[in-house]
Amino acid sequence: MKNKNCKDENFLAGSHGFFRDLGRVFEITWEFWKGFQNLRHVGPCVTVFGSARFKEGDQYYDLARDVGFALAKNGYAVMTGGGPGVMEAANRGAHDAEGKSIGCNIILPMEQGSNPYTTLDVTFDFFFVRKVMLVKYSKAFIMMPGGFGTMDELFETLTLMQTETIKNFPVIALGTDYWNELRPFIEKSLIKHKTIDPQDPDLVHVTDDIEEVIEIIKSCD
Repeated sequence: MKNKNCKDENFLAGSHGFFRDLGRVFEITWEFWKGFQNLRHVGPCVTVFGSARFKEGDQYYDLARDVGFALAKNGYAVMTGGGPGVMEAANRGAHDAEGKSIGCNIILPMEQGSNPYTTLDVTFDFFFVRKVMLVKYSKAFIMMPGGFGTMDELFETLTLMQTETIKNFPVIALGTDYWNELRPFIEKSLIKHKTIDPQDPDLVHVTDDIEEVIEIIKSCD
């Protein structure tokens, strides 16, 4: 199936003419402005990342719904990528708690569509603009189980922290069964070959306890 959102695809397809590139600059600027205008007043916010593929009744869907509910009850807006699966569950929990439930959506083939539990939904054409918004307005990041996209979001966020581009923003991996195998890989490969510092894995908190999640986030207020 051809991707309905072809702007990213065309943007990354090599060099283009001067006027086409200039047009892209205006499109990208508009995307950023649209995000800034819609999200600047969301208040204290936590972003929840995770797979679009978990269905209602799955343990990780239920866990994401519970953490979304807890975050909203503690006064935090809940931001996700706006799609189904874990994103829907976190938004649903915040919606159930009558809190702010935000979706930064992008259209993908077969998988992505806005979920019905957002109180504010902003749709983007460019992945990188959307990713900036998911980070810019949040004070903490919760990593639910997910695939390549979630891993990208995890390691990009950690890179921003490692390089002190962002500071005092906790990264919490929720779901120990899923995430526990990541640390041995990091220790046996990345630390062994000195591509990261030995203390860098401590940037991620791994837990199943939602109360601990809230405590970690509040400790950085």
